[in-house]
Amino acid sequence: MPKNQFQRMVFAFITVLITVHAYILYSLCFVNGNVLMEINGTNSVIDAVNKQGGIYMLGNYAPIWLVVIVEFVLAYTLENVLGSPLSFKIAFKHFDPEKTNPMIFETVIISATVAVMCPAMSLLAAFLYYPYYEGFNFLILLGNWFKLVCYNLPFAFFSQLLFIQPLVRKVFRLIFVRSDTIENKEFEGEQVA
Repeated sequence: MPKNQFQRMVFAFITVLITVHAYILYSLCFVNGNVLMEINGTNSVIDAVNKQGGIYMLGNYAPIWLVVIVEFVLAYTLENVLGSPLSFKIAFKHFDPEKTNPMIFETVIISATVAVMCPAMSLLAAFLYYPYYEGFNFLILLGNWFKLVCYNLPFAFFSQLLFIQPLVRKVFRLIFVRSDTIENKEFEGEQVA
């Protein structure tokens, strides 16, 4: 697990990098895929996105790479400013990490992060993907936000718990266990190859 601010930033970077790609794939293919293919008369989601000129975002069609960058920047910022600090506060308020099984404590942190990040990112997505061509209506925005939370929360919880966080922890250990080992050996006066 991260031991300092730099490691927390790297951990968040890896998490958001994987998560943004997973959510865009989920939203495009599983939530909206059939509608996109039907509207554009294609047999694949990628063909449908290409035929319509990209993904509808902020009243225009944007290429997928731009959508990934925008969502990454928003999610990374939100994770570092709100998601991670608040989830740790929630976890430490209800559980003592010294007395709690590490697996249970990690599960609590993951659950708290999902509980914070899913509604927050769904709200941002409700603004990003709002049908501005119809004019703006606050009640429609709230309805879209609620719909997105309902779609995203189960996926967020299970993907983070069962796939994304175990993968992030493995990658994180590969990066920082090696660097920690090198630092410890250098501290102890051993030569590192």
